[in-house]
Amino acid sequence: MPLESYKAALLPYLNRDEYRVTSPESDRYNCIAWAAGDTTRRWWPAVPDYYWPLEAPPGEALESFQALFAALGYQECPTADLEPGYEKVALFAKDGWPTHAARQLPNGPWSSKLGRWEDIEHQTLQALAGPLYGGVARLLRRPRSS
Repeated sequence: MPLESYKAALLPYLNRDEYRVTSPESDRYNCIAWAAGDTTRRWWPAVPDYYWPLEAPPGEALESFQALFAALGYQECPTADLEPGYEKVALFAKDGWPTHAARQLPNGPWSSKLGRWEDIEHQTLQALAGPLYGGVARLLRRPRSS
């Protein structure tokens, strides 16, 4: 399903001139895998045929997702602003439950895998707030590897 057909209702703050599609639709990986740098499998706890690292707690609580990224070297940070020398991930939640992850690109915009749909580059995290993903619940960063 093309982004245009559902964005108005599910992603009401995603303005057409503030994002660009960067890959075709694919169900090979999901947003959590994308944020973690893996485009070969889908990541989610307790779902058959999905990957979840042993280092992360298996529950679907936001803390499990934060622990997953902590195992990848990320620590909580206070701001989504671009910081030289760091890569960042934003965890989204709706009603307290994790829904999405986005990663910051080296030049400042954010990149997201929209479910089984496209990857997009978007200028702000608020662009994805709304009925589909809720809002940003945690901001995490780790030193950028050289």
